[in-house]
Formats: sequence, structure tokens, C-alpha cells
Amino acid sequence: MSATSYETLTKNGLWKNNPALVQLLGLCPLLAVSASVVNSLGLAAATMFVLMTSNLCVALIRNVVSDTVRLPAFVMIIAAAVTAIELLMQAYAYELYQILGIFLPLITTNCVILGRADAFAAKNPILPSLYDGFIMAMGFGLVLVVLGAIRELLGTGGLFANMQLLFGDSASGWHIVVIEDYQSFLLAILPPGAFIVTGCLIAWKNQIDARQKRLEAERRAPVVAGSKRVRVTGKIS
Repeated sequence: MSATSYETLTKNGLWKNNPALVQLLGLCPLLAVSASVVNSLGLAAATMFVLMTSNLCVALIRNVVSDTVRLPAFVMIIAAAVTAIELLMQAYAYELYQILGIFLPLITTNCVILGRADAFAAKNPILPSLYDGFIMAMGFGLVLVVLGAIRELLGTGGLFANMQLLFGDSASGWHIVVIEDYQSFLLAILPPGAFIVTGCLIAWKNQIDARQKRLEAERRAPVVAGSKRVRVTGKIS
């Protein structure tokens, strides 16, 4: 795959075809878990692991599995990857695993993962499939973390609380109090707040895209040469 194709994958995963803001896939865990940065990071890391693992395995077997059992095989691969990340989180981040709850096993049904496995990994070699999984998960994770940061800041007036759940005891001092004596804004950390903030992020992206298209159209507009009037003064003998 050429460098241009990797550049296209990067643009699509992070912006033009972002799973959360454009495709609107995986919204259930996105809205439910993103009440804080640590929750968002945990789910983003789990999603990246599953997406990259499933893309890798699908690319490896793409010429072996027949079309009749393709989708069931993909689902089994994704379920195995989800089981692996569940066991890892139980071993190394058990409290965060309990907080994420049912939304970890629900990664198996995340349309982002199955969609990339069927639409890209099943048709491309290993390295491009791995990169596609990484960049799509990165785009999804960035939206997840931004959403979690906004909701945590609006809801508690601080950022990076309980980071020790993911990074160990050394991260217990990472909490930043942005606003002292902040009166908690409960709506931001409840499900309606997730819908509102996500809608604002989608509207912001659409506004940027519309402005970019308008600027490109203005640059490409042909310049029409109009007639010029020349004023002549003086006497003609």
C-alpha cells in the first residue's frame, strides 16, 4: 500500500469518516461510559485492542474462509479478542473493569469492529489492516476522551480523577481541580448530558467541514474577465 493510501486511511479514521462523529457507530458505550476521562481511556484502550486484533486475524484468514461462514468467523474472532481484554482488565484493572461493566462484552457487537473487519481487513493485507484498525480506534478513542473530559469538567469542575484505576497508584496525584468550590452540574455526567455534548461535537465538526467546502469552492471558482471602461479626456482635432 502506498504512502498516499495510508494518508487517506489516517484522514478517514481521524476526521472524514470518524466512527463516532460521522458513521455514528458504537454510540451506546460512547454515551454510557464517557462520564470521566479514566472511563473513556479504559474503553478506548479495550476497543483499540479488539479492533487491531480482529483486523489482524481477519487479514490472516481472508483467503481461507469461504463467504458462507465469513461473518460467523469474524464474530468468533471478535468475541475471542473481547474475552482476552476482559481477562486482562480483570487481572490488572479490576475496579475499572467493574465500572465499565456490561459495556466491555458489548464491544463484541460494536458495528465499528465488525464493519472494519468485513469492509477492509477481509480485502487487504496484514499491515494495512493493522493500521486501519489502529487509526479507526484512535479516531473513536479521541472522541471518547474529549467527550469524557468535557463531561467530567462540567460535572465536577476537575479533570483526571481516579486515574489510578488504569495507571496504578502512581497516577493518584494526577487529579486537577480546575474550578475551586465548584457546584456539581449533575446533568453533564448523566445520560442526557452525553447526548447534548455529543450533539455539540457533531455540529462543530459539520460546521468546520461546511466552511472548508465553501473555501474550496471559492478557490476553484473561475475568474470571469469583465469588460473595462476607459475614460478618455482631452480634445481630438
